[in-house]
Amino acid sequence: MMRCLNCGSELAGETCADCGLSVSLAEMALRRRVVNLTGVFLLGAVAFLPASHYYPPLELDAILIFVGVAFFLTLGLAVWLDWSARAHREVEALKRMFRAMIPLPWMLAGLVFLNGSLDGGTPVRQRTTVVTKFTMPGWLRSERLIVASWRAGRSIERVAVNHDDFERFRRGEEIEVAVREGLAGIPWVGGVYRK
Repeated sequence: MMRCLNCGSELAGETCADCGLSVSLAEMALRRRVVNLTGVFLLGAVAFLPASHYYPPLELDAILIFVGVAFFLTLGLAVWLDWSARAHREVEALKRMFRAMIPLPWMLAGLVFLNGSLDGGTPVRQRTTVVTKFTMPGWLRSERLIVASWRAGRSIERVAVNHDDFERFRRGEEIEVAVREGLAGIPWVGGVYRK
């Protein structure tokens, strides 16, 4: 039994008894909704960037990889949903998976922002040495100091810094990284200082 692409109820004929849309109009309504929800998802992905800039988690690179995978997975679901709707296949499960992915970047952005902004704990200064520096040029510049790790089982830490700190520190220089615990338990970098 075919389901309505708009409301998901079972179709007995060419027109849905619940929403009153024909198959082609329901397909257009679904496509419009997918485009709008994709826009909301993309805005959430963009909102994550300033939150991670002001309160950079210590594991920022791993979080960015997760956000990137979720980004491409969601866009892939949107394309698959559109393709299945055009082929008049069952799309109810795809619609639910797609809708479940929409708030993910907003939740991550809120979590990172609240983790840092509501953190009332005192920072712990960790002494370390700059091993090397990394910059990714472009519109959304990303700069990191690669430092010797102070945590067990790790050899290096990638510390997100602003442009001034990136230019100020040199390889081999001893520095102190102010690490804060965070309200949600996600450690974040509160600042980088000379020893």
